[in-house]
Amino acid sequence: MPLYEHVFISRQDLSNAQAEGLIEHFGAILADNGGKLVDQEYWGVKTMAYKINKNRKGHYAYLKTDAPAPAIQEMERLMRLHDDVMRVLTIKVDAHEEGPSIQMQKRDERGDRRERR
Repeated sequence: MPLYEHVFISRQDLSNAQAEGLIEHFGAILADNGGKLVDQEYWGVKTMAYKINKNRKGHYAYLKTDAPAPAIQEMERLMRLHDDVMRVLTIKVDAHEEGPSIQMQKRDERGDRRERR
């Protein structure tokens, strides 16, 4: 089955438990349609570059999935209809990277970066 990565932003006025409940909810929808949730990460509340629906911040969540295309389409459709979800991004990938995503890694572990002047 194809591999996908999803990032979605939910409203800032949700509690952390409700935001993590959305991850479980969409994982269950995926499982009902023949797919599986490989990994999930809750990135927390982050400030956005611009307002979306009068919100400056949002709960970010990251999902790694292994599912057929119809299951992904159904999950995306339900995400877009859900009142608490503001934005959804889905990308098809060749392979999932091992370990935590770059957002969850400590700043020291990210590698060499140029120094700021």
